[in-house]
Amino acid sequence: MIEKHFTLSNKLPGPDHKFALEPKELKLMVSKIRDVEKKIDLARTLFIVSSKSGSTLEPNIFKEYFFEQVQKVVGAENAGSRFVAITDPKSQMQEVAGIDIISDGEWRRKSYVGIIADICYGFQVSIREVDGERQTWHIVTGELKPKDPGLLAREARFLKSVTDRPVKVAMPSPYVLGERMWHPRLSIEAYPAKRDFTEALVPVLREELVALRDEGVEFAQIDDPHLCLFVDPQVRSSYADPEGEISYCVDMLNRMVEGLDGIKVALHLCRRNKGRSGWSGEGGYGPIMPALQRLNLDMVMLEFAMPAAGDKAILGELPRHMDIGLGCVDCRSAHIDTPGEIVARVKEALEYVAPERLVLHPDCGFAPGSAADIPLDEAYLKLCNEAAAARLLRDEYG
Repeated sequence: MIEKHFTLSNKLPGPDHKFALEPKELKLMVSKIRDVEKKIDLARTLFIVSSKSGSTLEPNIFKEYFFEQVQKVVGAENAGSRFVAITDPKSQMQEVAGIDIISDGEWRRKSYVGIIADICYGFQVSIREVDGERQTWHIVTGELKPKDPGLLAREARFLKSVTDRPVKVAMPSPYVLGERMWHPRLSIEAYPAKRDFTEALVPVLREELVALRDEGVEFAQIDDPHLCLFVDPQVRSSYADPEGEISYCVDMLNRMVEGLDGIKVALHLCRRNKGRSGWSGEGGYGPIMPALQRLNLDMVMLEFAMPAAGDKAILGELPRHMDIGLGCVDCRSAHIDTPGEIVARVKEALEYVAPERLVLHPDCGFAPGSAADIPLDEAYLKLCNEAAAARLLRDEYG
């Protein structure tokens, strides 16, 4: 990223005009930059995209520009492996905010579901239209074969090297991958049925969990927004057997963690995260509660800062052995919840569950996609207030 002052004339009044570039000089600079770009061997270059505290726009613009160029050379499926995104370890934004369990924000990933195409062969990249925008989308077209197993653990290795706090790594569920990546026409030669693909994912994702455990990661978060969408009557009506789908999703999750110890595993549920545009899916958690009661995971993480989440009384129906992640911070709008607003939400939940079972967190991630434009300062302030609310609650409840 190159920053340089520009002016129409060095003779204009003011301190900056004297050393700024005039139009002819700017044209020459752009020409020289293009000459340098032509000399870069894109197929052999590793791009490191970094950001300190402040806006995320500069690294995103940098990444997107060069990502497009690299795609033309090595293909969209392989382009992601040429980029490493890091935050400044000295800034340690989450630690400064007061967060107890640290994540890396998935900056190394172009997509939270697309990470599976970095771990396994068997996918091709397609283009689809979403809200008028063209997005890359992975579709399974071949048998899953190892490509870069243990990738999530290697992501975690860097994170653990810059913090002494417990760390958490997120990964997609087999069910949501099946819903997103199996195509009825393009996938059937490799996997005739969607469930064939979903079940083939279970051992792959389990091995990633084992590798995370062996790397010393304390928490794994399995993301499945599609399971949560079954709270919505319209979504349920689009399936011939919605109860069977819900039950199948939970069965796959239980198979992933069967016999696994040494790492705490949570299921994160959300009604899709569309950033400033809101969410998909309306309704409380009642329709999926029987399935959640069968989960053999350590924690379930639920959205409750959003108005569509329903009554917190439903928390009392979760098994007592299970901890509860309480979404109590709005992650979608520009509104920054105060510590008092967050405390009020938590106290509503405490009418139904013991305080030692609760873990506070935002409803979902602050960047619901690689193209998200959420100011980093906004996320930082929201995390600061979440931590402040936790301190107030600890003082009151011990």
